[in-house]
Amino acid sequence: MTKSNYKLTKEDFKQINRRSLFTFQLGWNYERMQGSGYLYTILPQLRKIYGDDTPELKEMMKTHTQFFNTSNFFNTIITGIDLAIEEKEGFASKETVSGMKAGLMGPFAAIGDSIFAALIPTIFGALAANMAIDGNPAGIFIWIFAQIIVMIFRWKQLEFAYKEGISLVTTMQSRLTALTDAATLLGVFMVGALVATMVNVKLSWAPSIGDVTMNMQNNLDMVLPKLLPAAIVGGVYWLLGKKNMTSTRAIFIVLILCVALSALGVVSK
Repeated sequence: MTKSNYKLTKEDFKQINRRSLFTFQLGWNYERMQGSGYLYTILPQLRKIYGDDTPELKEMMKTHTQFFNTSNFFNTIITGIDLAIEEKEGFASKETVSGMKAGLMGPFAAIGDSIFAALIPTIFGALAANMAIDGNPAGIFIWIFAQIIVMIFRWKQLEFAYKEGISLVTTMQSRLTALTDAATLLGVFMVGALVATMVNVKLSWAPSIGDVTMNMQNNLDMVLPKLLPAAIVGGVYWLLGKKNMTSTRAIFIVLILCVALSALGVVSK
C-alpha cells in the first residue's frame, strides 16, 4: 500500500480531540516523553488509513512511538498536518512525517508553553487572585472564561491544521521565531510585574542607635522599591538551578524561612 483512499470525517476529528484533551499525557515517560500518547491519539485513524494488521500499520506505529515532546496546547496542529500528509501519501510519507514532527515540536513547544502555560495563566490568574483578595467573586468567572477559550482553541485547531496541511508549515515558518521571542518577552515582563505586586514581604527589623530608630524598609525603598521581593524571587531561581533541587523543596524552604524570620521579627507581610 502506498496511498490511502480513506478521508477523515468530523467523527474522526472529535475522537482525536477527545483523546488529545484527556489521554495525551497518560503515557508520558523520560525515554520518549509524549510518543506513546501521540500514537494512541491517532491510532484509530491510522488503522483506517493503512488497514488492520498490515505491515504498513505496524511500521507507522513504530514511527509514531519515537521521541516526541511539544506543547499540549499546540500538539493537534502537528497531528492535523501529519494526518493530512498520511491521508494523501500513505506509507510513502513516513520520512516526511518523521521530519515534520521533529522540526515542529520544538518551535510549537516554545510558543505554546510561553503563551498558554505561562502568559495566559499569569495574566488571568493575577486578575482573578486580586479580585478574590478584595472579596470579589467575579474573579473565578474570569479564570473559567479564560480556560474555556483555551479549550475551544485546542478543539478547533486540529481540523484547521488538517485542511491547511503542509502549506501551514511554510506559511507560519517565518513567523515562528518572532512569535516565540514576543511571547517570551511578554512572559518575562508579566513575571516582573507580578513580583512587584504579589510578593508582599517587608523588612520589619528596625535597629536603634541611641534614640534614633532606623527604618530599614524605608532605606531599601530609597535604593530600589520592592528590592526585597525581587531578591527573594532571585534566590528562588538560584535555588532551582542547584542539583537535586525541585520546586517542591524550594517551596518548603521558602515557607520555613518565612515562618522563622517572621517569628524573629525580621520580616512581615
